[in-house]
Amino acid sequence: MTERARWCRFGVMKVLELQLPEQTASKLQEAAEGLSVSPEQLSILSIEEKLAQLEEDFRRSAEYALQKNADLYRRLA
Repeated sequence: MTERARWCRFGVMKVLELQLPEQTASKLQEAAEGLSVSPEQLSILSIEEKLAQLEEDFRRSAEYALQKNADLYRRLA
């Protein structure tokens, strides 16, 4: 994977070049065509969605741990 930066109206954006297996690239192209978007747009949306999900999963896990150990935390305080 190589990286480089480019300017756009929103500021600096990084350009990432990914090497995908042929089968994955074909699936990406087909899915993008089915949604009438470019493969790049579909990739960006998919990455953003996955990152948001990871953040939500972490938030839920942290909240669960805090609730589960609330009594212990009170005793230690």
